[in-house]
Amino acid sequence: MTENQPQQPQPHPGQNAQGQQGPERTQQLPMYGQHQQQHYAPQGGQPRLDSGPQGQRPGQYPAGGGAYPQFGQPGTHQGASPGPNWPHGPQPPATAAAPKQKRRAGLAAVALTALLVGTAGGVGGAAVYSASNDHTTNTPSVTAPLNGNQAAPAAAPDGSVQSASAKVLPSVVKIAVVSSQGAETGSGIVISKDGLIVTNNHVAAGLGSAGKISVMLNDGRTVPATIKGTDPLTDIAVIKVDATDLTPATLGSSGKLAVGQGVVAIGSPFGLEATVTSGIVSALNRPVTSGDEQQDSTTVFPAIQTDAAINPGNSGGALIDLAGQVVGINSAIKTAGGSGQSEGGNIGLGFAIPIDQAKPIIDELVAKGKATHARLGVTVGDAQSSDGLTSGARLGEVTSGGAADKAGLQSGDVVTAVDGKTIASGDALVAAVRSHRPGDQVKLSITRGGTKQTLTATLGSDNGNPTG
Repeated sequence: MTENQPQQPQPHPGQNAQGQQGPERTQQLPMYGQHQQQHYAPQGGQPRLDSGPQGQRPGQYPAGGGAYPQFGQPGTHQGASPGPNWPHGPQPPATAAAPKQKRRAGLAAVALTALLVGTAGGVGGAAVYSASNDHTTNTPSVTAPLNGNQAAPAAAPDGSVQSASAKVLPSVVKIAVVSSQGAETGSGIVISKDGLIVTNNHVAAGLGSAGKISVMLNDGRTVPATIKGTDPLTDIAVIKVDATDLTPATLGSSGKLAVGQGVVAIGSPFGLEATVTSGIVSALNRPVTSGDEQQDSTTVFPAIQTDAAINPGNSGGALIDLAGQVVGINSAIKTAGGSGQSEGGNIGLGFAIPIDQAKPIIDELVAKGKATHARLGVTVGDAQSSDGLTSGARLGEVTSGGAADKAGLQSGDVVTAVDGKTIASGDALVAAVRSHRPGDQVKLSITRGGTKQTLTATLGSDNGNPTG
């Protein structure tokens, strides 16, 4: 998610043309915001399982139909809009907020929506320190004087947050984008000594011909950057700075992650560069939809869910394991809704693009400036069980000659698992296909007319043309 001030548009439905291949949705998907203060509603249309960002992508919404329930409206973030010179200086003291009216707690609907976390609007000194600078009387100090001869901290043990962070901090940068729409900031990960940096597409998007992008390196230098390649379908971009002495991060394997494993998020939340937060892997292969109204695109990816604090400005930053290896690219958060910075930020639901999925996309962006994606060649919606719960992905139109057609899939089939992993919804099937590459073989467990069977499909390719 990127933050972008001062506009705060309200979500609004739109229409998109249906692409040639992909899953068809029969319900509206939840809304994702992009940029600080901006939250975009996905466009209308029928998503396709493997189609691209311009109206054929999974996670799109048909015209009409009931909207998915949400946890609440995305909140706004306090703080001044970022300018070309960052970090920001102190802001005027914040006025006291009116007491909030208590509301009765209810059952939260489990529609997985998220807020992209790309850029930060800057946090002024008043916003940061007002809670601790509220003394009204002078109180004599009773603390002992500081010891100027205090020993240096002990060396961090391997496998600790301190050790892992020390390995990756030199490789995480702050990114500033200045365009006709204003100034935004996000995060990035150095992947080569000669200046290649990976970030989210929604951080680099919307630059425009008159815009410019700059990078603040870990050593404090600020250098201009150019875009090497972008991929809205997977929300990944690669930029390039003119430098030859950078420290690339070590890329690990997201396929080896386990739920409950410790992870660390590094980035620039609210413009505060080189910020480290820690937590665990809360879930794996979580189908998450993110969207960008300006780019008219949405994507569904099989996310790593974490409770490590991720806030606006963290997008494009690193999610690392305790060995100091990058396992994900931070991309989205779920917010509780309402107004105010505390409600619009982290609530322990952050999502990262798995590095195993990102690696081949990054390689293609570096080599060709665009990337290819796997295709199944069907439209898809949620299958409903007798109790009203989703119980798989129901196939709609099957494209003649596509991967699904060649595998023997038919309209009306319900896909319940891919390679033995449960598929609970249409989004889950989209995410599962997106986790593969063109030419991969997948085993699809389906139910047809009450009979269970397994089919094998060889995934096709969009040949770098996700719009059809």
